[in-house]
Amino acid sequence: MVEHARGLYDKKEAFSSYKLQHALSPYYKVALTTLGSSIYSLTETDEFEIAEKIKRKFVRQKRDKDAAVFSELHRILQGQKLLRNRWAILYLLHRLSGESTSKQKGGTSSTFFHSLSSHLVSTPFVSQHSGQLTTDGSAKIHSVTGSSTASSGISSIRSSFHSNDPSPVPQSVPPSYLKTPAGAQLLRGGQVLPSTGERVLHLLGRNQTDTTLMLRSDRTISTTSTSYRMSRKPGSSDELSEAVILRELVYVFRGIEGKYIKYDVTKEGYRIDAKAGIPRALRKAVAKLAECGWMYNQIWKYADSRSTDRAFGLVGQSFCDALHQELTEYYRLMSVLEAQLKQNDDEVLSDHGSELTVRRLAVWMCGPHIRLKTMAALVDVCQGKKGGALATAIHSYLQHGDPTVRSLIRHMLALVAQPIFSTIITWQYHGELEDTYHEFFVASDPTVKNERLWHEKYTLRKSMIPSFISLEQAKKILLTGKSVNFLRQVCHDRTSIRSRDIIRQTETNQVESIFSQDVNGIFQKMIDAVYKETSRHLLDILHTKYKFVDHLKAMRRYLLLGQGDFIRYLMDLLEDDLAKPPQMLFLHNLTSILETAIRGTNAQYDDIDILRRLDVRLLEVSPGDIGWDVFSLDYHVDGPVQTVFTPESMIIYLRVFNFLWRAKRMEYILAGIWKSQMSNARILKSMPELSVVLHHCHMLASEMVHFVQQVQYYINFEVLECSWDELLNKMNDAEDLDCVIAAHQVFLDTISTRCLLDKQSQGKWGVTETEERKEERRRKDFRHTMLSATKAQLSVLASSYQEIWPPSSSYAINLEQRHKNFNFRLDFNEQYNARDPKLRRSRVPHKTKRRDREEKMKQRSDE
Repeated sequence: MVEHARGLYDKKEAFSSYKLQHALSPYYKVALTTLGSSIYSLTETDEFEIAEKIKRKFVRQKRDKDAAVFSELHRILQGQKLLRNRWAILYLLHRLSGESTSKQKGGTSSTFFHSLSSHLVSTPFVSQHSGQLTTDGSAKIHSVTGSSTASSGISSIRSSFHSNDPSPVPQSVPPSYLKTPAGAQLLRGGQVLPSTGERVLHLLGRNQTDTTLMLRSDRTISTTSTSYRMSRKPGSSDELSEAVILRELVYVFRGIEGKYIKYDVTKEGYRIDAKAGIPRALRKAVAKLAECGWMYNQIWKYADSRSTDRAFGLVGQSFCDALHQELTEYYRLMSVLEAQLKQNDDEVLSDHGSELTVRRLAVWMCGPHIRLKTMAALVDVCQGKKGGALATAIHSYLQHGDPTVRSLIRHMLALVAQPIFSTIITWQYHGELEDTYHEFFVASDPTVKNERLWHEKYTLRKSMIPSFISLEQAKKILLTGKSVNFLRQVCHDRTSIRSRDIIRQTETNQVESIFSQDVNGIFQKMIDAVYKETSRHLLDILHTKYKFVDHLKAMRRYLLLGQGDFIRYLMDLLEDDLAKPPQMLFLHNLTSILETAIRGTNAQYDDIDILRRLDVRLLEVSPGDIGWDVFSLDYHVDGPVQTVFTPESMIIYLRVFNFLWRAKRMEYILAGIWKSQMSNARILKSMPELSVVLHHCHMLASEMVHFVQQVQYYINFEVLECSWDELLNKMNDAEDLDCVIAAHQVFLDTISTRCLLDKQSQGKWGVTETEERKEERRRKDFRHTMLSATKAQLSVLASSYQEIWPPSSSYAINLEQRHKNFNFRLDFNEQYNARDPKLRRSRVPHKTKRRDREEKMKQRSDE
């Protein structure tokens, strides 16, 4: 009994719901007709006119306060620059206020809006189950359970079919077009109520007359009851139906010209034929949609042509692969549109409210249009670029403000950066560089030998450094891989550092970390860890296995004369041999003397490997040279140490040694002269007439000794010792081999400059023969040209002045009588009197009187 009663109650409720929906069917029909039509507003788009209408309406209703509030809200709305169609918002509010008034007058209930199916929307619905109608006529949509794979594709349409495949499948038809009557309502008694689409089809088929939708303006839109599209009967009008326009657009989307929309080569885009009967309301929307076809052509041509180009490189091929992935999603969308067009052509439709229209297509294509536009911009900016430069061009779009565009760029950049990231990992850990097409920012020269591996084999291609990798990071990556190759090829050490704990902790396989360094520092930590460990291991090998510091100290002791007892004893042994001409010197004799000096001093306690590298070298002979001028010590280096002690560095060591050797020789000679003077002073003490000469010689020798001692003090303490201390400090703080090489080079440059051996010092302290000849020619030209011309000008000037001064004798006599003091000051040495006899005679009386006065005064003083 209970079950029977419950069944009767369910049937009653279902019948009541069906009856309510039947009563609301006219409103439902009008809504479907309006949504599926191609109507557009003919209202003027004057924002201020609509605003004034709303204000006047408030005034007529005696709502002055509401009018003032509306004015203030409208002013705030105008300040929002992101809103473009403010007039449309005001127009919508104006229409809604009018509709609400008419509904109140007509007694229309708001249940009309509640009874609309929730899946009747203008965009595709994302679901895998169709909606089920409830007893009150509304649609209840079940959400999709389970995981969905994130896709970067263009299509936003998902499948609504039941499938065993967990991955999303593109939807071929809208949810209301499904063959399975999943939307039908099953009653407990087994009866089946028709689905929403079937009921709408039944309602629209009951009356074959036209229904007129009256708008607020005096415009009317006529629609047929069999279809809510703006289709016309053949011959009734020249305007094309939406079905034809949609078919044309689908062709254009694939880059194919249609009958009415053709490709214009001059304007590089699709243009609507002027004779085509496309309604003016749809022309702008069709032109906007046709842009997708042009952008698709640009993307497809670029991807198709570059995919077969091997010289494009791995980065370029990854970019083409990313474009092909996006185009695959675009093709999937085209398949969905084809299915929708086929459904539009069917005579029996399950739900007219989901039929494809131009406006609905425009809504669906908003997302794909943005993605195509972004990819077309990338294709344009990437023309002629490859490798790191191509990645830089794509990365420049990553800061886009649109999240959709930013997500697309991030997805494509992850694919493009994958070859760069893999190459960095391989280069850092294994020192391997597979860059056949020269797209990586590290370049290798296979012709360089191992002796110059560190200096010349590997360099940076700055044009290929991606913008998401800084120059400092690129240098660290270069040094890391170069250190690995140096260890393996030069040091013959194949110890792997990848197994160390600190490397394992920082290792990452996330490609996104390479261009997301502002968010996380995973990539930076990995680079720093590998760089520090590799460099530290390399320096340890140099210090322990190859004794780099011992070789450096040997250079200081022997080539920079730091071992004083050895140098002094060597000079004593070589004194007789080096006094001979260079032709009489033999290397085997000099080598034996060198070995004798080593055995006779503290140098014998040095490492045998270091002493074996010390040798004698004879320089190139010049006219007038003796053995002292061509003798030099040499130090042989090889292996990894030769990377620091390059041939250029050894030349600087040789120049400094020759300078210090000559200064030491002068000290040696002056010491012998001083000894001779001391002995001669005692012997010749009995001859006083030689004391002056001996004293003069002693003073001259003392000045020379003082000068040489001061020079050696300056070089040994202020130059060599200070520079050596700085070098040791930098060696202890060095992070990689480049720091060691730079510190050693600074040391050599410093001592070379302070010892006045650089080119600038040579130019200041001496002149060449060419400069002497040039100076002589300049002086000769001055004497013959400038000097003679200047003399002539001075003679002319002197003659002109003498004509003016001194004045004539009559004027001078008159001047003397009036201004005696002034006249005396002008001619205090009687120069003008000597030149003019008349002036001399005119001044005689005056001189006589003055002389008489002087004599009288002298006589008085004598008395």
